[in-house]
Amino acid sequence: MTDPTWRVRGTPLVRGGAGPLDGETVAVKDFYAVAGQRIGAGNPTWLENALVEDRHADAVQRLLDAGADVTGIVHGDELAWSLAGANPHYGTPPNPAAPGRLPGGSSSGSATAVALGEVSIGLGTDTGGSVRLPAAYQGLYGIRTSHGAVSKVGVVPLAPSLDVVGWLTRDAALLAAVGDVLLPPSSRSPLQLVSLTALTALADPDVAAVVQEHARRWGAAREESRPDPGWVDAYRNLLSAEAWQEHGTWLTGRMAALGPDVRGRFEAASLMTPDERAQAHVNAETSRTQVRSLVGDRVLVFPATGSVPPLIGSDLTASRHTTLSLTCLAGLGGLPAVTVPARTPEGLPCGVCLLGPPGSDRDLLALACSLA
Repeated sequence: MTDPTWRVRGTPLVRGGAGPLDGETVAVKDFYAVAGQRIGAGNPTWLENALVEDRHADAVQRLLDAGADVTGIVHGDELAWSLAGANPHYGTPPNPAAPGRLPGGSSSGSATAVALGEVSIGLGTDTGGSVRLPAAYQGLYGIRTSHGAVSKVGVVPLAPSLDVVGWLTRDAALLAAVGDVLLPPSSRSPLQLVSLTALTALADPDVAAVVQEHARRWGAAREESRPDPGWVDAYRNLLSAEAWQEHGTWLTGRMAALGPDVRGRFEAASLMTPDERAQAHVNAETSRTQVRSLVGDRVLVFPATGSVPPLIGSDLTASRHTTLSLTCLAGLGGLPAVTVPARTPEGLPCGVCLLGPPGSDRDLLALACSLA
């Protein structure tokens, strides 16, 4: 039977050297090169046609050099274009924090391996929330890094101007320790916390109430500034344009190899005209300037997702749009974002997002540690 979490597992698969991450173990999302293995990108046909990698992805190599062992390679959503975590070929990894509910994607396997205690670090990627969402759904800490802060050499792309490296842990201290290994040096400075009430109001009432309470306890100032509702469309159009540019050639003649949800997204992307693709880049650049202006030199506090993890098999149309309305800010702005785990009064997992200015990754990690 196919394991819905792990594609390849060892004891360990790759042993690390000596360094600050001695004793830590890593689950690598199946989008990173691991020497001696093939990349599967969440799709059996991709895996079948892939070559064996002759070197590790840069991020994997740096974790190994810092002393962490790679336990194995975990599944993710097909070509990373989903937030659900339900892979049609390999199955749905369990959500230990909310059994019977979705684990969140596309870094679902990375999150599940951490939440189950099988590893201490889950290495993932984040385009539109693919680390932040499974972190919130599974009660974990997670970071999406600033665009360009961590090398993506050796990583299968989805949309290069939106893709970043990210990781998940069970505690804030380890999240920051991984940052010390992967992130460039920076000067840390205190950042003002601001709660955007209009963003918080997008989430379901139970999640919004939890985020409001955290923001109050953390001393965040309340602000009524409203995000532009057109940002989510700008994000979606840019993602579609770049995803087809990256994978359209490979998918020509192979579209049937994809599951229905991801296939539908690629089919829609294939219909964009050259003018529409060009306009997508223009609109995204305008939105990027607006998002960065909204954030300024502050940390925005708002829900990491629009809801608690949905039940497996439920209709995700509404929750996906709401969640993308929240997560697209970091992608468009190229900004770092940390998910801090929380629980609703009913005991279901959710997350509080800390969104900072570009390059403030270490500041956010230090802030998460202090808030923890």
